[in-house]
Amino acid sequence: MYFFLGNLSCLEMCYVSVTMPTLLVGLWTGPYHISFTLCMTQLFFFIVLICTECTLLASMAYDRYVAICRPLHYPLLMRPQVCLALALSSWLGGLVVSVAKTTCIASLSYCGPNVLNQFFCDVSPLLNLSCTHVALTELVDFISAIVIFCGTLLVSLASYSAIGMAVLRMPSAAARRKAFSTCASHLVVVGIFYSAALFIYCRPSRIKSMDLNKVLSVIYTVVTPLCNPIIYCLRNKEVHTVLKKTLHWP
Repeated sequence: MYFFLGNLSCLEMCYVSVTMPTLLVGLWTGPYHISFTLCMTQLFFFIVLICTECTLLASMAYDRYVAICRPLHYPLLMRPQVCLALALSSWLGGLVVSVAKTTCIASLSYCGPNVLNQFFCDVSPLLNLSCTHVALTELVDFISAIVIFCGTLLVSLASYSAIGMAVLRMPSAAARRKAFSTCASHLVVVGIFYSAALFIYCRPSRIKSMDLNKVLSVIYTVVTPLCNPIIYCLRNKEVHTVLKKTLHWP
């Protein structure tokens, strides 16, 4: 579990480093210029990270499923080699998807006005700027988003459905509370991330509501990485003790 948390923490530090600088510059100076090369570079790293996060969250859900539903088989099913393979496949999968998408978008023609209606270089606003026929590119982007987001979400939902049924069958209330607390933090993270990402990327009409997309983009590029350390740390008993002392709780 902590191996995947380490990967997720590293990913989210990179996530914030990719999207936040342009957001802060925009808030400080207003509209500003960004070169095409820098924009494509930002797009490349953003796609790598968002695809990797999807598969990492699915891997973490499977890890919790094995820990709760197959505890005796956990050392075998989630041995270090398997965890490493899952993490590497997540990063490499994100890299492959990003290379394909970025190459496709970079090959389009952009005639102007090149005003990007987003605080970072994302797929939808870039497609909206292209002066070439983008119907096929939009279709490929939509299908890939459905496969990546919905595929990994189904893995998470299937894992947590099995966990939920296993928890309900536990005879001890203390065991149920412990199992629920183990999964609750990750389930909250999954809910926040997917609710925003699916609404933006898995609907064909997304380019018609860019202002709403900007608000939702802030949720999974800024709010989620900010909240994740808090959500996961609240499970730690030492953090509970310090928090109670700070807030003078009994």
